[in-house]
Amino acid sequence: MTKICVDRNSPKSGKSGYMVATWIGAKMARARRDAPVELDKAIDLTAGAIERLVCPTDKQQVFLRDAKAPGLRVRVTAGAKSFVFEAKLRRQTIRRTIGDVRAWTIERARVEANRLRVLIDAGQDPRELERQEEHERTARAATAKAEVVTFGEAWTEYVTRGKPKKKAAWKPRYLADMQKMASRGGEAKKRGKGLTLPGPIAPLLDTRLKDITPRALRGWHSKEAVRGAAQAARAVQIVSGFLRWCSTEDAFEGFVDPLAARDPRVQDHLPSASGNRRTDALEEGQLAAWFEGIGTLRNRTAAVYLQGLLLTGARREELAALKWSDVDFRWKKLTIADKVGDTRTLPLTPYLSSIMRDLPRIEGNGFVFASPGAKSGRIADPRAAHASVLEHGGIGHVTLHGLRRTFALMGEQAGCPAGAIAQVMGHRPGSMSERYKPRTMDQLRPYLERLEIFVLDKGGVPFVPDSKLGKLRAVA
Repeated sequence: MTKICVDRNSPKSGKSGYMVATWIGAKMARARRDAPVELDKAIDLTAGAIERLVCPTDKQQVFLRDAKAPGLRVRVTAGAKSFVFEAKLRRQTIRRTIGDVRAWTIERARVEANRLRVLIDAGQDPRELERQEEHERTARAATAKAEVVTFGEAWTEYVTRGKPKKKAAWKPRYLADMQKMASRGGEAKKRGKGLTLPGPIAPLLDTRLKDITPRALRGWHSKEAVRGAAQAARAVQIVSGFLRWCSTEDAFEGFVDPLAARDPRVQDHLPSASGNRRTDALEEGQLAAWFEGIGTLRNRTAAVYLQGLLLTGARREELAALKWSDVDFRWKKLTIADKVGDTRTLPLTPYLSSIMRDLPRIEGNGFVFASPGAKSGRIADPRAAHASVLEHGGIGHVTLHGLRRTFALMGEQAGCPAGAIAQVMGHRPGSMSERYKPRTMDQLRPYLERLEIFVLDKGGVPFVPDSKLGKLRAVA
């Protein structure tokens, strides 16, 4: 291309308007759009050079160096182009990505490269500085979260995910206890009139986790103990497990002292476990009156359930959850959910088998002790029925768990081995010798039948098996 330059200020132009034209035959060199970019030397980066830069098919990446900012490169791969910084620090190559060429201008990239160059010259590793900054940002975020996260927010996560070790999930009864403990109250009572009261853990729900200290727990426990010492003590133990769980979770780690509830100044205010251990149970001489009271119950499901607790030593929820699919009348055994393990299998004794056979089966309801009116579909709270039995027999207060203790006491009086009774009840082995000789169903059956005969004899309940029909019946 030829360019004509006219010098209008030249004195030769004069008033007559003469112009001097200088012909410059300089030919402008402009690379074609498809011209390759030389990579073996640094160039003054331009948008056009970056646009023409392509990665050869036989390489994963190539770099184009900038002549103005030492250390600035354009890295191109098969799918992207980005600005990078590269330099050596203590004989080690340091390479940091600055950003995509579409987001960064060349001048901004040069400024950033120069900043990194200053750090390298000062002997500082940009990567280490970035890690420190990230750590500080994480710490600041954690500190900010600790300022606002509450006991209730973490508690919701605990109830959902904080299952015990080696267990698939919370046991239903324990989960129900935790939910009741943390209930805010104010709901209509299921029995009687009025509204429910807040649970003992409820006052902690709106407290920040960082404020759950031994001092705070002492004040909380002293107030809750006025309402009920036993419930307050149980709440402390549940909170203790919750705090330990928080310390193992990334989301709450460092927010709270995991041993706050185990502080001696808290534990010293709890009632003695041995001094509050319940020992209620039926005495041998009370069995006749108890069975007489069972005969007065109009609810036969409750009557059979209560006798089942006495004759199996099962926990109340274990037996309440029993389904017909868990009962094997042919091989005389039943399988129940276990508190220690997943399940345990018990021999089905003659008398218990006979009264269970007479229970009605409700279509669509697989529970043995079915209760169509209950939300769960099974017997939920038989305490009123048991209170009626005790009142009729003139017997003092005996809890449903007291029937489980009665089973253990009657088994001892009937001459059954302690290990056999413990295995039926689902207790952990009490000694090394018992631990290594679990009994089979056929080995347990004679002991459990001996115990049943002993209880029925002391309770004045005559019973003989009906061998002709292949089933059992109770004799009045």
